[in-house]
Amino acid sequence: MQRRRVRALAGAFRRPPLLVAFGLGSLLVGVTPWLGVASTGPGGGGPTARPAPGVPGPQAAKVSPHHGVAPANAMEPTAPVLDRTGWTATASDEETVGENGRAANVLDGNTATIWHSKWTGTPAPLPHSITVDMHRTTVVSALVYQPRAAGINGRVGEYSISVSTDGRSWGSPVATGTLADDGSAKTLGFAPQGARFVRLTAVTEAGNRGPWSSAAELNLLGDPGTPAATVDLPRTGWTATASDEETTKENGRAVNVLDGDAATIWHSRWSGTPAPLPHSVTIDMHRTAAVSALVYQPRKDGVNGRAGAYTVTTSTDGTTFGAPVSAGTWRDDDTVKTATFTRTGNARYIRLSVTGEAGNRGPWTSAAEIRLSGPADPAAHGSWSRITGFPLVPVATAVLPGDKLLAWSAYAIDRFGGSNGYTQTAILDLKTGRVTQRRIENTGHDMFCPGIAMLADGRVLVTGGSNAEKASIYDPATDAWSATTDMNTARGYQAMTLLSTGEAFVLGGSWSGATGDKAGEVWSPDTRTWRKLPGVPAAPALTADPAGAYRADNHMWLYATSGGKVLQLGPSKQMNWITTGGSGSITSAGPRADSQDAMTGNAVPYDIGKLLTLGGSPAYEKTPATRRAYTVSVDGDQVRSARTGDMDHARAFGNSVVLPDGKVAVFGGQAYPVPFSDATSVLTPELWDPATGRFTPLATMAVPRNYHSVANLLPDGRIFSGGGGLCGDCATNHADGAVFTPPYLLNADGSPKPRPVITGGVPPRAAAGTSLTVATEGQVASFVLMRAAAATHSTDNDQRRVPLASTAAGTGTYTVSIPADKGVVLPGTYMLFALDDRGVPSTARFLTVS
Repeated sequence: MQRRRVRALAGAFRRPPLLVAFGLGSLLVGVTPWLGVASTGPGGGGPTARPAPGVPGPQAAKVSPHHGVAPANAMEPTAPVLDRTGWTATASDEETVGENGRAANVLDGNTATIWHSKWTGTPAPLPHSITVDMHRTTVVSALVYQPRAAGINGRVGEYSISVSTDGRSWGSPVATGTLADDGSAKTLGFAPQGARFVRLTAVTEAGNRGPWSSAAELNLLGDPGTPAATVDLPRTGWTATASDEETTKENGRAVNVLDGDAATIWHSRWSGTPAPLPHSVTIDMHRTAAVSALVYQPRKDGVNGRAGAYTVTTSTDGTTFGAPVSAGTWRDDDTVKTATFTRTGNARYIRLSVTGEAGNRGPWTSAAEIRLSGPADPAAHGSWSRITGFPLVPVATAVLPGDKLLAWSAYAIDRFGGSNGYTQTAILDLKTGRVTQRRIENTGHDMFCPGIAMLADGRVLVTGGSNAEKASIYDPATDAWSATTDMNTARGYQAMTLLSTGEAFVLGGSWSGATGDKAGEVWSPDTRTWRKLPGVPAAPALTADPAGAYRADNHMWLYATSGGKVLQLGPSKQMNWITTGGSGSITSAGPRADSQDAMTGNAVPYDIGKLLTLGGSPAYEKTPATRRAYTVSVDGDQVRSARTGDMDHARAFGNSVVLPDGKVAVFGGQAYPVPFSDATSVLTPELWDPATGRFTPLATMAVPRNYHSVANLLPDGRIFSGGGGLCGDCATNHADGAVFTPPYLLNADGSPKPRPVITGGVPPRAAAGTSLTVATEGQVASFVLMRAAAATHSTDNDQRRVPLASTAAGTGTYTVSIPADKGVVLPGTYMLFALDDRGVPSTARFLTVS
């Protein structure tokens, strides 16, 4: 992929972290691809240098007309670069005869010196590992790997990262993945945690050139303010006191940090003679609890008193406070900050001591809100797997039979722009965790910012985007991409859904292509051609975004029903019925209750004719997101909307997934949407229960998932959440993902619950209206079909949950009926789950319904 020349280390940290990436796309300037320089032995480059597989040529990318450059806060890593003073490095093996390839070279600050695995004589076989000893325990959240500057041999391909506090007990890897075969710095993220030792293991060489591994520099990142696997502790009954507080010129009492109102603040005493730094505020929970992190929210009405340098200490009696459990320096901005503890501890009192004002404006300290987090209970909050690194930012994803997840970005792995005619893709094998990368050129299609529809035969139709008129098809049966007929209207950010007729419908998409109304059209699988729908203009479905059509006409929420009809239920506050026969038509279906426009929110069908809409904001960016959620019920032509419980967090750019038990999980997003930014990230997922209409918190995410992130239900009942970014030389790219295990699969100790097993009776294909005789092990209470789905830009119009009627037909045998109405069970590939009476799902069997 096109990259800048290798720069100094500080500059390298501003590159798109290849393993931790978020944000949407912008800043697209073509640059020179990095190629290794050949020399003699493996230590000097091995065979003649050649472009790495999938690396584009020197074509310059055009700047997108629709996005500005990434904001300033996207150019710096959220986590601080840890000071390497006193660190040492050792390796499983190193080259000392043919060159100076000692492990210590990764810490010398010189990219011209490298660690290299032993290559003279008989080369040491893969895997190779290198271990950094920080000689102190601190919170660490990522390893930054800088490949060698001269030569290409030894670039790390597949990798794993492990951490330890003592250098002996390592446990399971905290991250695994696959790196692109290029010379850029890669930031390999994992859940923040206290550690002294960090080990990088190279499983393969990126270009498969030989049994070698090498590295120019290794760095570690500290606390990014994103603690993993924690939940907010309830603040009922808590009190707060401070070393000093302002009560004369304003209400700056310490108690304000616990009132849930960000407009009220604690402020150190500033009238008269200001109280000098340091200042402290102490939270008394009036009970002892396990505490893992402190969350600090700066004041919203000004800059004075923002906490800079800080420490956090704990106590059980309020008198004796131990050594700091967290220390550091927060940025001088208004984003919510988190102090992740080096160790979880049982405490009643938590004290935040501030020794420096972030902007050095004066001897002041202030805080709007303070929260505390404790370890998550797996049975109530679920749990997260290790982070899996991708060789690209997964901006779009689709679930495939055979336990595979298809992902793609744009013409490059970390940026977009222009109409280059090729796309970087990857496939994650969910069984092995391995990721493979491929550049798709034969379709002439840059599939960034597309519409997606899962076809009736299980193939994936991808339309428009950077190559705005193109349409391509991926066939999971052959693992092959092919082109189909171009659309009549060039589009980007368009909405798509499969119809009950088996055709694919597309509407809108003003991000790309010529300006003008992007009326609907329909693709036929029989003729592979597009039919215009002049009676379905996009205008009635637009929001009132002040930026105009290219922002108002983005990724609509579509729900296909019987007879080829479609309900467009958002993000505009007006809903619309669409017919697709003949010239088509679009008529109002009424407002979505009292909802405003909710761009960058989403809609999820959680039952037959029932949908949940979540979050979003009145405009695409730079307007506050909402916490509101609504239910939309469809009964024939009747549409009814009602407000349900609010989320705990306002979200835009989030992703939502319906589970087999009918609950809906929502991940990520921002309280104030700004493409490419990680500011105001929401790190606590939530779970909505249709039985109560309430949202409850889930285990905290380790990585923000905002613009260009995705989430997908997997065939084992878990959820993949990943991506975010694609903004080129920024620090808010997230080329990775993690799998979330919902609480319905876990016991309180984190062990898996027993679950039903489908043992037979599921054919590869079945017709709508037929019945199956399904064999199972274990108790089964119900069956459900979950449509294999595709996600991009917070939208997944392919999701669909269809509960099935079933009756016992003998011991371990059930007659399961598929609905006859193709408006209920759209043609396509589904995952069939069996659930027990506790709502625990089986692993699914794939089934294509026609």
